Amino acid sequence: MINLNLKNISKVYNKVTNQKAVDNVSFEANKGQFIVLLGPSGCGKSSLLRMIAGLEDISSGELYFDDKLMNNISPDKRNIGMVFQNYALYPHLSVYDNIAFPLKIVKISKSEIKKRVIEIADSIGLIDLLERKPKELSGGQRQRVALARALIRKPDVFLFDEPLSNLDAKLRVQMRTEIINIHKSAGTTSIYVTHDQTEAMTMGDILVILNKGRIQQIDTPHNVYKCPINIFVAGFIGSPQMNFFNGYFVQQDNLYFLVKDSDLMIRIIGNIEDTLFNKEIILGIRPEHLNFEILNSNNGFRITNIEFMGYEQILHFSSSHCICTARTEVNHSYHIGSIVQLSVESNLMHKFGLDEQRII
Repeated sequence: MINLNLKNISKVYNKVTNQKAVDNVSFEANKGQFIVLLGPSGCGKSSLLRMIAGLEDISSGELYFDDKLMNNISPDKRNIGMVFQNYALYPHLSVYDNIAFPLKIVKISKSEIKKRVIEIADSIGLIDLLERKPKELSGGQRQRVALARALIRKPDVFLFDEPLSNLDAKLRVQMRTEIINIHKSAGTTSIYVTHDQTEAMTMGDILVILNKGRIQQIDTPHNVYKCPINIFVAGFIGSPQMNFFNGYFVQQDNLYFLVKDSDLMIRIIGNIEDTLFNKEIILGIRPEHLNFEILNSNNGFRITNIEFMGYEQILHFSSSHCICTARTEVNHSYHIGSIVQLSVESNLMHKFGLDEQRII
């Protein structure tokens, strides 16, 4: 196990425009941690992973494994195990030979190779598949072979580049658990790239959230969900995504949030700081925290669609000024076209300035 340390890492593909795919990224991965790089397509997370692996040059900044500078160390000397999105298995080789390949190229003895292949294949459920070719395997089995091949060299760092994106939903859930179990048993520092927030939230010790090549927030999944640092993080984490409303807090018979340029109001249950009254902000409310009650008037939010999810339902509301969603249990009957009053408890809402940064 090693500590991985990135200091002000940048990647420039076009030196003429100086447009950075990765822009001044710094973070540490301590020994045995599972770090998830999370963000939308094109945010720089795969470029960052490839620089850690040595498959891309670092334009500026420093990469350390423990105290050793790795910028100019070739990939084959970094002792990294990498698992790719497309498995990258050799189609003409058996499962046995695919797993054994990293040891063969460094000329480990045949007896030692056999011992280690059998040991790893047995630990992740491949022992009965060693004579098969990749084309004879399911997607999940191929992914296990890729994991076994990465494991067998006993790497200092595991790198995962969206390894589950080609699997169906059920198999993704199963493989998430298997990868975490493998990580824990190996005790290896792991960096995992994904655009899937469910994978990130369920797997990561620490999330590094990226957008347009820059780090937005580094924190635990719990803290990222509870205290997103800006509008981007707040909207990216959570499904359905957080609702956002521009407007003002006002005190009438109760405390309300008045939606800008409308007479729509969201009732606030609880208290807020005096400094927030009559100051335009962006209010964020997660769908699971948005409460509502049916009104007899037309001055409210109209239910426009209901999505039945089995154990819950997603309600979509709209008005002439905004749209939003709420998540609720399937123990009430609601109807499309009904008008509702929205409300939220003050300790569950998120407040952002017009600069889209969290108001502390």
